[in-house]
Amino acid sequence: MKGMLERLRKDYGRKLVALHAWNGWIVVILALTGLLLVGGFWRGLLGEGRVWLKWLHIAVGIASILPVVYYLVLAGKHWKQLRQKPWQRFNVIVVLGLLLGWFGSGVLLWQFKAVGPRVSNAALTVHDLLTWIGLPYIIYHSLTRTKWLKEPARRSIKPEVRPAAAGKEEKPGAKQHQGPSSPQPVYTRRAFIRGAIGVGLAVTVGPTFLKWLGSSLGSIGGTNTVDRLLEENANRLVPNPVPQPASAQVVGGGAQGHFRVYTVTDIPSFSNENWSFTIDGLVNNKFKWGWEDFLKQERTVQVSDFHCVTGWSVYKNTWEGIPLRVLLKKAGVKPGAQTVKFYSGDGVYTDTLTLEQADMEDVMVAVMHDGKPIPSDLGGPVRLIVPKMYAYKSVKWLTRIELIEGEHVGYWEQRGYSNDAWVGLS
Repeated sequence: MKGMLERLRKDYGRKLVALHAWNGWIVVILALTGLLLVGGFWRGLLGEGRVWLKWLHIAVGIASILPVVYYLVLAGKHWKQLRQKPWQRFNVIVVLGLLLGWFGSGVLLWQFKAVGPRVSNAALTVHDLLTWIGLPYIIYHSLTRTKWLKEPARRSIKPEVRPAAAGKEEKPGAKQHQGPSSPQPVYTRRAFIRGAIGVGLAVTVGPTFLKWLGSSLGSIGGTNTVDRLLEENANRLVPNPVPQPASAQVVGGGAQGHFRVYTVTDIPSFSNENWSFTIDGLVNNKFKWGWEDFLKQERTVQVSDFHCVTGWSVYKNTWEGIPLRVLLKKAGVKPGAQTVKFYSGDGVYTDTLTLEQADMEDVMVAVMHDGKPIPSDLGGPVRLIVPKMYAYKSVKWLTRIELIEGEHVGYWEQRGYSNDAWVGLS
């Protein structure tokens, strides 16, 4: 009977060890793929591979629930074993909370079209917050539980053993008496390394986390972030556009949320000498404007939301610019034209709208945001705004519009994104 119990105990222990290992690999894969997906450098370098990487991240994220379910089957017995170990119980609760939180928010982000932008925007914030908290915690937990730290022979700084006083012999079996001045272990090696790792993570992760927290939660209107981008604006076009009264007064009350800067190339910069705006192709009146000519065109003001396909949104933006339908009417679209093709000034990015989509009244070639010039990081000096579609249709650094026959597959559509970019419930 005793031998059978021992075998059961060992089998149970092996299951927990295997579970811990599988869970560790899942977290590593999710962390690496997640960081690659959000990194601006990798977005451009990976190209179509980014779409496959996204699906790998989703698949592993879905699979992450399996170790949780398996642990819950074993949880009753494990919880009894931890009855006298409150710290380990706390660790189990934290890890389970992180895994379930990542899983739940990840599913909402995966199904962003089904749940709508407001839910997916909240899910992205939760997902990010759990990542900032969870990854340092798991790294700390994993490093401080390595075999090297757990070996008793290497774990402590042993006190110096003083020899017995000369001429005195200890009687066999007698215990040595240690007075108040006897040296004691002051610090274990394991505790020292735990502290060092904790301080290291706090120093390296802390400032970035605080920056993210401030931009995500500290400014609901997002104005501080945009003001900073304006101060760092790489564009040098003069004069600045003069806002209309509705734009200067920010009729939408100011943008709510904050933009995340994604690019597939280095952010370009423009001046009066190298910037121009062209409409050509299948049109009756081709034209090319410089900056000052562009500013002479009549502009309108609109308030609209801005949704990114990765799950975040900025609400109630006040945009000022020229409605696309007005530009197309000025150019005179020829009967053979079927598609409106947009070119980014980065020389790489393109996308399209059908003529019917381009005729929507809120599609705008924008030059101002909340009464200020659009900074280079957000696609200025001029960018397309398509509020009813996800933002990969809203081409940044817009310099050319071409009317073409047939279809053109845009940059991200070539790399797996859906040509159906409509925002809202499916």
